[in-house]
Amino acid sequence: MRPAPVGLALSLALAVVGMTAFPAQAGGTNDRATPLPRVASIFDDVGEGSWAAAAISYVAQEHAWMRDFGRDVFRPARTESRGLFARALARAFAKGDEPEDEPAFSDLPKSDRRYPSAALVVERGWMTTSPGGAFRPDDPVTTVEVHSGLLKALRLRRELEGLDTIATTDGVALDHDRGFAPMALGMVIGLRLDHDRDAIDVRPKTELSRAEVSYSLWRAHQTLSVSSWKIRDAAAYRTITLGRLGPRLRAMTEFGLASVGQPYQWSAEWPSATPSGYCCGPQTTGGFDCSGIVWWAMRNDEGGYDAASIRGFAGWSLPQRSSRDMASVGKRLSFRETRPGDLLFFDGTGDGVVDHVSISLGRGWALDASDSYGGVSVIRVGSGWYRERFTHGRRII
Repeated sequence: MRPAPVGLALSLALAVVGMTAFPAQAGGTNDRATPLPRVASIFDDVGEGSWAAAAISYVAQEHAWMRDFGRDVFRPARTESRGLFARALARAFAKGDEPEDEPAFSDLPKSDRRYPSAALVVERGWMTTSPGGAFRPDDPVTTVEVHSGLLKALRLRRELEGLDTIATTDGVALDHDRGFAPMALGMVIGLRLDHDRDAIDVRPKTELSRAEVSYSLWRAHQTLSVSSWKIRDAAAYRTITLGRLGPRLRAMTEFGLASVGQPYQWSAEWPSATPSGYCCGPQTTGGFDCSGIVWWAMRNDEGGYDAASIRGFAGWSLPQRSSRDMASVGKRLSFRETRPGDLLFFDGTGDGVVDHVSISLGRGWALDASDSYGGVSVIRVGSGWYRERFTHGRRII
């Protein structure tokens, strides 16, 4: 067994990451937003060079929330079960609490040692059962389930409800997947890592490894201390309302919302490996960069690009691929002049050069793909970091 590292050094390393300005960089490049600290590990199967070493040390060494297999092994590559995730949730956010009632699960008897934590997280609404009362303790936990449980444990239920009932200012409700709200909010809070290797990025329905769960749990718990401002900023989602949308813009917006949770990938514009003969450069895995999600949601069939057959609606002419090139043509619009469907351009580094683009959804909201958030989400651009770095808008509709 490896010797334990100095606790103070680990805590300082974690605090540095938590206090990094966020977003550190608004998409458009393949730079990592925040390097993870390198820490030693007491676990024989977690090397110092592991991307998740800092998170694992926090959740299973400094704390015992995910110390499920003794003090020597963590099993980072093992798929996390719902039962173990429920126990980690209860230990991290309801330490010492007991369920007030004793709900009956069809597949988890009260004599099972996993029962108390399962009963507690279900009672508090952090996790749910299947029809018939099955908890499914041995089933793998997915990204959506992890985000949902952690966000509810952070008392962000009203924010999730705001996203779940997302509508336009004239009261038109927008269709979206069940996982849309926890993915959109979880990514803004920072629960998912944009990996250096695109091939290991996770998606909404990915069955998560223990390493991935440790990272999400670590990041969630950090919002209670060094990153508490994220909780305050998230309050805007309680009343999220988009601008008025005509039929085509509504179709575009709902299509874009379906991509929320897809990972960030530099120079990518397709949600999966690109088909044979693809016009615009091969992708081995799915994902989007900032201008890539604009192409996917808006570009019409031109230059060999063909997404209209997938979208179900024709797009608009947009031959430029990079945010810089998109920003170089057309009439420049002030922020007040922009409306839903307009392209919004930003200078994230402050060097006078456009390096990021989003799609306006109206009323200060945008569809965005950023490495800082780990992929596609719905973000607030009407104030704060994005508003301060806004350069101009462009209308292609």
